[in-house]
Amino acid sequence: MYLGLDIGTSSVKAVLVDGADHLVATAERSLVVDRPHPLWSEQDPESWVVATVAAVDELAAVRPAEVAAVAGVGLSGQMHGAVLLDAADRVLRPAILWNDGRTAAECRALEAAFPALHAVTGNLAMPGFTAPKLLWVKAHEPAVFAATARVLLPKAFVRLRLTGEAVEDMSDASGTLWLDPAKRDWSDAALSACGLTRATMPRLVEGSEVSGRLRADLAARWGMMAPPVVAGGAGDNAATAVGLGAIAAGDAFLSLGTSGVLWVTTDRFAPNPASAVHAFAHALPGTWHQMGVMLSAASCLAWWAEVTGAAAADLLAELGDDPTPGAGPLFLPYLTGERTPANDPELRAIFAGLGAATDRRAMTRAVLEGVGHAVVDNRDALAAAGTRVDEIDLVGGGSRSRLWAQILADQLEIPVHRVEEGAVGAAHGAARLGRLAATGEAPAAVCTRPRRLESFTPDPARSAIHREVHARWRRLAPFAKEIRP
Repeated sequence: MYLGLDIGTSSVKAVLVDGADHLVATAERSLVVDRPHPLWSEQDPESWVVATVAAVDELAAVRPAEVAAVAGVGLSGQMHGAVLLDAADRVLRPAILWNDGRTAAECRALEAAFPALHAVTGNLAMPGFTAPKLLWVKAHEPAVFAATARVLLPKAFVRLRLTGEAVEDMSDASGTLWLDPAKRDWSDAALSACGLTRATMPRLVEGSEVSGRLRADLAARWGMMAPPVVAGGAGDNAATAVGLGAIAAGDAFLSLGTSGVLWVTTDRFAPNPASAVHAFAHALPGTWHQMGVMLSAASCLAWWAEVTGAAAADLLAELGDDPTPGAGPLFLPYLTGERTPANDPELRAIFAGLGAATDRRAMTRAVLEGVGHAVVDNRDALAAAGTRVDEIDLVGGGSRSRLWAQILADQLEIPVHRVEEGAVGAAHGAARLGRLAATGEAPAAVCTRPRRLESFTPDPARSAIHREVHARWRRLAPFAKEIRP
């Protein structure tokens, strides 16, 4: 048996997977995001640990025999978050999260201080990344910066509490702007530009390698026969890729979770920062990937549901199953800014084209199509980086909607596939990495493709309408800049 733990933004998910790669049981605990100031997004790191332990407690209660047999544990996690610890590994301040937008000035300062940043890390300095967060702390909370003895990403902090080891994998480390992904090693020059050294960083391992063992007291708490090994794991998107079997060059998927990610696996480090495409190491040795990243995806539907006071499922039900493009309003999904292709944390969402006859149903459709238009922008950014996307698997909370899947197929003009277990892909991928660490099997033998539940092919007539609407949608972008806070 293998245990996968996904340290997300809105929740922690725990899954049990057996030796046949079948999902045996799941548990989930919610998390809270704090936004004390405009552009800020923070969480208490200890809340991740509390939620993780509670989720595994639940699994141990309902599946004691299976949890007892766990041989390997894998971790996935929200990327880029900065967890600052003192010399005794005590948390110094709330973690600054991936969707925090306060560090635009620090991004400019980092690129000025380290002109080789793009060449070494393969990425633009963006507010979501970890490095500018440390520069912000250095400038605004100097006492905290001076006391910082260790900087960890979210899942590495949970690993520290579960194993006592400070370790990070290559995929998650790629999102710090301190890793040289081509060399799969920390960049001393990038660290120095932030006033840090390797001594502040966790040890690096591949995602399928052993990073340590579960603490004996936790193993006893959960009735495990022996403390299982804990794999290096992966950032949430790389873990999802492992769960989807996206481990060969050209494999692609779209994740519609809190954020949105259009992923393509590559067999080499292929950066193109000019188009705000992310180029990172994959969680498996000798592989890399490119990503287009949207800061708000399925979270747009959740936000609209909260505004209207209706459940998201009820809003979708009002639309039925008709994928015909709406003739009503347009929606720019920049609730928390945007990465690809805009790289601007201060962009804001817009509803445009409202009329006296506009109803909730029309605005819900605009939200779905608006997110889809942002995915088209990401596809085009990947194309500018030399990567063609011919078909995608759809995962994340948004993958539950058949209507949304068809709309995306029409907008992207490629086949879109809903796949089995799409909603727990990252946790499943983490469990697979735990298995690889425990057994030493070849990744190709374990990281197989999931069963496709349903495929959606584009309709040429609807696609033509979406192309025309997308051109109008793009002309709204300057207004998103004008209304920034």
